Amino acid sequence: MQGFITTRVLLLHPRLIVEEFGMRVYLRCLLRIATRPGPVTFLECI
Repeated sequence: MQGFITTRVLLLHPRLIVEEFGMRVYLRCLLRIATRPGPVTFLECI
């Protein structure tokens, strides 16, 4: 486990993320992943 949330993780496990953290956090993570060139940690997303 590297601690990075990537586009692949977001697209493969949206239901889990939304159930645990809510739609707001999921959308925020998608936005951060789309606007940053490198990997983003989950803590940076929330």
